[in-house]
Amino acid sequence: MLRFFVRRILLVVPTLAGLLLLTFLLVRVVPNDPSAALAGENATLAQIEEIRRQYGFDRPLWQQFFIYVGQVAAFDFGKSIYTNAPVAQDIKQRLPATLELTFIALALGAGLGIPLGVLAAISHNRFADYAIRVLTVGGLAVASFWFAIMLQFLFAMELDLLPLRGRLAVATDLPPLVTGFHLIDSLLAGRLDIFADTLRHLALPAFTLSIGAIATITRFTRSGVLETLQRDFVIYETAVGYPRPVLIGVYVLRNSVVAAITQIGLLFGALIGGAVVVESIFDWPGIGTYAVRGILSADFKAVLAVTLLVGIIYAMVNILVDLVHALVDPRVAEQL
Repeated sequence: MLRFFVRRILLVVPTLAGLLLLTFLLVRVVPNDPSAALAGENATLAQIEEIRRQYGFDRPLWQQFFIYVGQVAAFDFGKSIYTNAPVAQDIKQRLPATLELTFIALALGAGLGIPLGVLAAISHNRFADYAIRVLTVGGLAVASFWFAIMLQFLFAMELDLLPLRGRLAVATDLPPLVTGFHLIDSLLAGRLDIFADTLRHLALPAFTLSIGAIATITRFTRSGVLETLQRDFVIYETAVGYPRPVLIGVYVLRNSVVAAITQIGLLFGALIGGAVVVESIFDWPGIGTYAVRGILSADFKAVLAVTLLVGIIYAMVNILVDLVHALVDPRVAEQL
């Protein structure tokens, strides 16, 4: 297993190196002068030249790249034009909100998608199967921004059951900062009122973000269970009278969720990307909202920092998913 883990890390290194090179070139090849963008609209030529010298934009491209790699290694992305604070500090404050939203959405996707996929498979070509297949197609086709607005209109404005936006109510005190995850921090502080308020604010954005994940995981689980049900060991154990709930829940499911687990890793990156839209609609104070404001204010350092961070998180999650994959199916680790 250790050898498998090391090889997975080594395979990620070229990806991260390519991401570093891409984010570096995005600033240098665009028609607009990054020095002028940093200096501001009313800057003089002398001020622009000073910014160019200060950030090393006057040096050869290869030297600029090594400077950039050193800055990234030190998590130094400079100051944000929008907030006038260090980009690293802004991201540190906002990243927990995005991760909390993404993890809850992913948990909803797996928690609902796997049982629905199993139900569709064991009800193959019956009403439940057809109904779930229709719902999954709808989940993949629906636009997240439209679905988010509809949920806001129904549950927040018409029924007044859930908050319209934000991460906590205005009058609610923040829990003592430990992890940055309000759900965890509120439990550690024994503040069930903050925990409940966080759940209420998470409900609509997390469900909106999870719709595509639920549909995808359902389809992959259904396909895997249908394939496993045709294997000889399932036919034999069914013939000898093995209890079907145990057979499905233990043996069939374990041999069927490999593809679904792989999709969970891929979905994590998609969910963080989708959080840009969802966070903007629900005014969620995460890195998605931060990236949108960075784009609108031409804050390229903030945008590139978010892009690079999401790529690193995505790579780390894929390594974790591969490890879980190997634990569920040890043959995977033996093949590499």
